[in-house]
Amino acid sequence: MTTSVRQTRPPQPTLEMVAEVAGVSRATVSRVVNGSTRVGPEIVAAVTTAVEELNYVPNRAARSLASRQTQALALVVPEDMTRFFGDPYFAAVVQGITRRLDQSDFTLNLLVASSDPQHKTLRYLRSGNVDGALIISHHTGDDFVAELETTMPVVFGGRPANADNLEAYFVDVDNAAGADLGTQRLVDLGRRRIGTVTGSADMPAGIDRLTGFLRALERAGIPTDAVEHGDFTVQGGAAATRRLLERCPDIDGLFVASDLMGTGALDVLREHGRSVPGDVAVVGFDDSPAATRGSVPLTTVSQPSEEMGFAMADVLLRRLADDADDDDDDDDDDESVPHRTIMPTRLVLRESA
Repeated sequence: MTTSVRQTRPPQPTLEMVAEVAGVSRATVSRVVNGSTRVGPEIVAAVTTAVEELNYVPNRAARSLASRQTQALALVVPEDMTRFFGDPYFAAVVQGITRRLDQSDFTLNLLVASSDPQHKTLRYLRSGNVDGALIISHHTGDDFVAELETTMPVVFGGRPANADNLEAYFVDVDNAAGADLGTQRLVDLGRRRIGTVTGSADMPAGIDRLTGFLRALERAGIPTDAVEHGDFTVQGGAAATRRLLERCPDIDGLFVASDLMGTGALDVLREHGRSVPGDVAVVGFDDSPAATRGSVPLTTVSQPSEEMGFAMADVLLRRLADDADDDDDDDDDDESVPHRTIMPTRLVLRESA
């Protein structure tokens, strides 16, 4: 007679088991696993050690049911595909976002939609498919953004287009101060007929960079009429530079509100027989890979695009962790999460100025 022996699997590690080994509460383990920054480093280390020791793997399905979270976020980019894949700024921001999400159990859905007349993007987001949204490169006409904010936690990359939205969460650089810094470089070089190719007039970054440019010229007593609007693309920068040279052929300095537009400006200056920096000194903005791809390496205002993406994701995860923490005290959920995160800019000197 043959007797079969039934093998029994060891129990799957649970959140409670991790808490017992780490010597903390279940709620604290939950905070650490969900990426909350409201836990001290010693506790994080203890929980991490217990997770590794027990080989604990979060049960996404069970946790989603318990917390009513999908463990998914959306990155919403109200631009066309050509612009999204052609601008290195977006790649850097996405890299920063994914680097932060790699420290959590959240996944990222990318939604690139410049025109959505049937509101498919909004319907998808409002149907419970994601827990929160990150929005970059938004315009004043993107009305769906205001509707989205009433549905889920939202964090903006860049100052929100709606200036009245004082409760918005966003991560940005001081674009006006950065543009002032770049324009002042041209003033310090002795340039006295300085123009600008500014960004889109319906985007906060474009508006703020024009503000900084004008401020620097007014301080130096230099005329402020040499202004043409671009659209943050190579082609837009080239077209705006042509218009500027037609109106103001005597410019000897040029501040361009993005490096991509700067490469277009360099091409047009070369076509017109203007040497850089001899005839026209040029300063860009971003310090993206585009700054070194043109005919002359661009002096540029550097913004930490990847770190901005990381910070955006971090703010959103902290908001979600606070919302999901049923064991928290009676504190206001988002009290510990800053509404505004402003990151520094700096000037990077190269051959163009």
